[in-house]
Amino acid sequence: MISINWTGIVTFFGTDDLEKVHNFYHNTLNLPLYKDQGACKIYQIPGDGLLGFCQHLETNSKYKSPIITLLADDVDQAYNNLVSMGYSPYSKPKLNPDFNIYHFFINDPDGYSLEIQKFLD
Repeated sequence: MISINWTGIVTFFGTDDLEKVHNFYHNTLNLPLYKDQGACKIYQIPGDGLLGFCQHLETNSKYKSPIITLLADDVDQAYNNLVSMGYSPYSKPKLNPDFNIYHFFINDPDGYSLEIQKFLD
């Protein structure tokens, strides 16, 4: 077993347009910019996680995977805010009894599946 004091996590994704991604994640979703590295921008996720996008990495959004999931207390408000800003989620928020969640999906600017979700248990 490795004995290390882990201090956090950053998950990186490729992007074709760093400024478009910044507008979506920072200006639209209101995620704080944690660090701007020039070729990469890293955003703070509640709970000490970090989400990064880099223009030198290839995008991989052909399929529904990977899925970026943001947890929200009010899924309906997130949905209504995105729709009022002109975004088009796949469908309205709905209950998924298999996983006991309430959620909806939308594509981010690079085509990644973004899920806004609330655990119901």
